[in-house]
Amino acid sequence: MRAHRRRRVVAALAATTAALVIGGTTPAAARPAPPTLIAPMDADFLWGVAASGYQSEGHAPDSNWSRYVAAGQTQDPYLDSIDFTTHYQSDIARAAALGVKVYRVGIEWARLQPEAGEWDANGLAFYDNVISAIMTAGMRPMLTIDHWVYPGWEVDKGGWNSPGMVEDWLGNARTVVDRYAAYEPLWVTFNEPAFYIVNELRHGGVSPASVPAMQERIAEAHKSIYDYIHRVQPDAMVTSNVAYIPAGEDVVNKSLIDTIAAELDFVGIDYYYGLSPDSLLGMMSFTELWKNPLQPEGIYYALQHYSRRFPDKPLYIVENGMPTENGMPRADGYDRADALRDTVYWLQRAKTDGMNLIGYNYWSLTDNYEWGSYTPRFGLYTVDVLTDPALTRRPTDAVAAYTDITRADGVAPDYRPTRAPKNCSLVDAVASCADPVTVPR
Repeated sequence: MRAHRRRRVVAALAATTAALVIGGTTPAAARPAPPTLIAPMDADFLWGVAASGYQSEGHAPDSNWSRYVAAGQTQDPYLDSIDFTTHYQSDIARAAALGVKVYRVGIEWARLQPEAGEWDANGLAFYDNVISAIMTAGMRPMLTIDHWVYPGWEVDKGGWNSPGMVEDWLGNARTVVDRYAAYEPLWVTFNEPAFYIVNELRHGGVSPASVPAMQERIAEAHKSIYDYIHRVQPDAMVTSNVAYIPAGEDVVNKSLIDTIAAELDFVGIDYYYGLSPDSLLGMMSFTELWKNPLQPEGIYYALQHYSRRFPDKPLYIVENGMPTENGMPRADGYDRADALRDTVYWLQRAKTDGMNLIGYNYWSLTDNYEWGSYTPRFGLYTVDVLTDPALTRRPTDAVAAYTDITRADGVAPDYRPTRAPKNCSLVDAVASCADPVTVPR
């Protein structure tokens, strides 16, 4: 961890500790005693899987990210990723066999508009076929309009540095909405907008001086397309999902979420890593993701955080999963199936404790291109892009685990997590240190 990043984390910890000492925000009510038997989710709970366009499709058109790759700003070449473009039918069938109800995909602007003002018929037909296959397989599409990728011609115009970006973006987004609203998808406007900004800054897509303007333009675009979606699909459910940041969630995400809160039908949360005082020095690698500490009970605290901030809005875990290094066992001994079952236990606990959780997507169905590298593996099915030309999908132990979960709408009533919860989690330090979750003996 770089020194300045460590200082930010330590400062956040110090601020949190001070809040506890002087009597900062306290839980709204004493936490209920942990139930001996855990109730399943309701039958209408939305189990799902997630993927993005650029990370999985292959055959990438000219875009900001293809230019970052060409400029040598990434660890691995893109190649054709896992070639979802060719394998989408079998991948969708794999998702359906899991028993999930939602399949999240991205609709890539660069594939639809390879040149300014020109719509690519093949690109449109591809997404027509993907969404039709999802529907035919008995699942509901969740469509992401912007998952950090935009066309190369937009780069030439300045990208998010340019005031004209919003209207160009909306021109594509309205076309996507007009074409696919009839399928009644769930909608994600911008994937993890705070990290979108970080990645653009890191790769030179925006200048430091343009960061505030990019956030304002994202908010403007979100609000506008939210209204448009509801004109075309009145009962639509629309979000812009946040990447939950332990010890710094409100510092990173609060400003933008507050700006667009009136235009969120549900709060979409991406939760991956936990943080506690005993793991502080190991936190947080942005390249070696498999070394980051996992804390399954942290997903409960993340949900609690947003349940208390937005008590009238449903919550949805849009992404959650665990990374491994090239599919090898993790150093901490955690396997994908146990991590998934432990996480689902805490989802059920959150639901039991009154949080309005409506869905959960596992990230991801298959391994993919993790924004510059094929080393981090998140997939229920692992794919070795760099050494296997056939791009074989090999099931991990979590395939059977997730299938069992969707059939039973959760883990068994008497399930106990394989990892005990931390006494003090910085995922939401005030709540967890003052009133930590526990597991019945």
